[in-house]
Amino acid sequence: MKSTLLKLAAFSALSLSACIGSSQAGKENSVAVDVSASATTNAVKDSLSSKAATAAEVIAKKEVPVLCYHQIRDWKASDSKRAHDDIIPPANFSQHIKMLADSGYHTILPDELYDYLNYGKKLPEKPIMITFDDTDLDQYTVGAKELKKYGFKGVFFIMTVSIGRPRYMSKAQIKELSDEGHVIASHTWNHKNFAQFTDEDWEVQIDKPTKTLETITGKKVEYFAYPYGVSKAENLHKLKEHGFKAAFILSTKRDPNYPLFTIRRIIDPGTYTARNLYNSINKSFK
Repeated sequence: MKSTLLKLAAFSALSLSACIGSSQAGKENSVAVDVSASATTNAVKDSLSSKAATAAEVIAKKEVPVLCYHQIRDWKASDSKRAHDDIIPPANFSQHIKMLADSGYHTILPDELYDYLNYGKKLPEKPIMITFDDTDLDQYTVGAKELKKYGFKGVFFIMTVSIGRPRYMSKAQIKELSDEGHVIASHTWNHKNFAQFTDEDWEVQIDKPTKTLETITGKKVEYFAYPYGVSKAENLHKLKEHGFKAAFILSTKRDPNYPLFTIRRIIDPGTYTARNLYNSINKSFK
């Protein structure tokens, strides 16, 4: 009888152990399923976040201020009053950049703007982009130096015909800007009006300058600024075909079908005070 009771006790203990093991395995399987489901959900979310925005969705987003500069030098007696808009004295430029820093602006670069417009990626508080057109040497000697004081980065739209000429940047200076974290982008070969492009100009004004700049920097060139800020609606799709992700006009209206290829900029006139610029930024970009 005693032997029988011992056998029954042993059997009960084994049964209980098996039940506990089965229960534990069930819990582990449940956790595994939950983790797997969570990973699947996150993958779906990631997939959704990578979906490109429609043109209407891009236009509906809050615009990011983009400033445009040309020459940074003191005015000459021979400069016309109109030229004073495109020529900003170094002292004024310094005050304007300081105002941006003091006002809490953070510079962003084209990839960040593209990802914000196309995929809804977050930007820093009070984002702004600072761009320079035409390859002028003073953009390197004055412009980049001022930006560096505040940890700012800029975009330099290079007109390749001018590289190495007097009062323009050299290949080494362009490479240095790129190595320091600024973006080098295209502004055609010799500033030909985009609206007047012929079939041959896509190689001369677009493809060859892209190759030149990529050889200098060792980086892809994916952004473009229109000479004079002038675009042409029927040719905008070709820029994408030639490897560009986005392009920049001046203060005219964006194209409703190609807003990424008509991103607005405003010129910071040499006649402006820092306060004028601050007010213009807030008025121009909604």
